[in-house]
Amino acid sequence: MDSTLPKIQEAFSATFHVSPESVSIDTSSGDISAWDSVGHLSLAAKLEEMFGISFDVDDLMEMENVREIVRIVSSKISSKV
Repeated sequence: MDSTLPKIQEAFSATFHVSPESVSIDTSSGDISAWDSVGHLSLAAKLEEMFGISFDVDDLMEMENVREIVRIVSSKISSKV
């Protein structure tokens, strides 16, 4: 998780134009006004691009906060190796 979170923060910054430092492990969709359904898909696309992974529908549904995103991305990365 230590190396995954900073890249996820970068993805949030690029997608939602927020400071990476403003995104913590406890950040949820309610904390970022642009994190709506369209923003969610944009974020997922950015994460897929940055990490070289793909999300399925179940992953997208579970990605309601940064903690879950870190868990899912970490899982995808470890299964890729």
